[in-house]
Amino acid sequence: MKVKCILCDQVEEVEETSLLAKKLRKRRVMTYMCDTCRDRIDKKTEERLAKGKYREYREKKKDPYI
Repeated sequence: MKVKCILCDQVEEVEETSLLAKKLRKRRVMTYMCDTCRDRIDKKTEERLAKGKYREYREKKKDPYI
């Protein structure tokens, strides 16, 4: 199965029987990132965490039963 990275538009081959290929076929919204882009984002995120400039914008749950 051929997949395309959403950041660098690099086309890669993924094994048809792999779990990633199944997820990509099943959920069309799920996107693929190549290993180099994923490593680059992970590295930059860790740098921001170390500097203290990383902020998560997650909605706080208002109902305690949810």
